[in-house]
Amino acid sequence: MARQSPQRPDADEPELDDTTASAAADEVDVDRPAADRALWDELRIDPVEIALPAGTGFTLRAYRPARELTPTDVAERDQDDPFLARRQVVETEDDEEVVILDEEFAALSAEEEDEDDEKRADRRGRGKTEAAEVADEDEADEDEADEDEDEADAAGDEEVPAFLTHRGKLLLFKTPESLVSFIRSGAPNDLSQLDSWNELSERVEPADIAPLDEDTYELDLVVENLRGGHDAWDPTLLIEAGEIARDLAYALRLPGVLDMLSAGSSLDDLDEALRASVNGGIGGFMGRRRLKKIGAQTASLGWRTIVGKISAVVDWRD
Repeated sequence: MARQSPQRPDADEPELDDTTASAAADEVDVDRPAADRALWDELRIDPVEIALPAGTGFTLRAYRPARELTPTDVAERDQDDPFLARRQVVETEDDEEVVILDEEFAALSAEEEDEDDEKRADRRGRGKTEAAEVADEDEADEDEADEDEDEADAAGDEEVPAFLTHRGKLLLFKTPESLVSFIRSGAPNDLSQLDSWNELSERVEPADIAPLDEDTYELDLVVENLRGGHDAWDPTLLIEAGEIARDLAYALRLPGVLDMLSAGSSLDDLDEALRASVNGGIGGFMGRRRLKKIGAQTASLGWRTIVGKISAVVDWRD
C-alpha cells in the first residue's frame, strides 16, 4: 500500500475533454459507492487497514473506557518467549528476597514495639497531644486515599484502544470478505465483549469494510522513509505510524514498544518535532530545526524494532 507518485499521461493517448472526464468520474462513483459510515458511527467500531512488511490486512478498532475492557490474554503468546522466562526467574528471586526483607522488617518492628512498651509510661502524659497527631495523620491518610480513588476513577474512565485480537495476537485479514466471514462466525475474540458486537455481526457486509484515510496506516514504509534522511521524511506517514503503534502496543500489551514511544524517548521527541514542523510560523520553524538534530539511523533502527515487535504478534487470516 505504498504511496504512488502521479504518472504523466502517455503522449500517444488521447486526452479526455471535460465532458468525457466528468462522465468517467460519474461512472467510477457508480461502480464504487462510498461506504455507509452510519453502521460504524452507531456501533462505535471502525475498520482499520494496516500495511506491514509481510502484507496488508484489515482489522477492527474501538475505543472504550478502560474499566469496560478485559485486556487480551498474553499467557499463551508469551509462554515460549525466552525474555519472559528470564523475567519470571528474576521475579521469583525477587519474591524470595522480599520474604527475607519482610522477616527482617517484622523483627525490627518487634524490637521497636518492645522499646515502645518501655517508653509508653513516659508518654502517657502526652496522650492528648499524640491523639491529636494521630487524628491529623488519619485525616491526611484519608485525603490521600480519596485522591488515589479519584485517580483510579479517572484512569478507569479514560478511553483506551481495543482491536480485533485473540490471546495476545492481532487478527489481520487480507480481504474484506474474510474479515466479515470471521465476524459472522462467532469465533472467540477480544472485541466480542463489546455490547455492540452482536449487532455488528448481524449487519456488517464486505462493502462496509472501507477504512477512512485516517484509519489507514503504512507501517511498511516507515523504516525506509527514515533511512532516506531528514529531507525525505514524510511527517504524515510517521505521525500516523506513531499513533497506530501506540494503540497496538497498549491493546496487545507490548511494554517494550510503549517504552520506546513513551514521553521523553528519542522517538517521542521525533514525533513532537514532526508535529511542530507541519505547523506554520515560529513553531514550524523550531520543529524543523529540532528534526535536524535527530539521527536518522537511530530513528530508523528504533522503528525497525517496533515494526518487528508488532509483526511478531500478528495472526494473518486469508
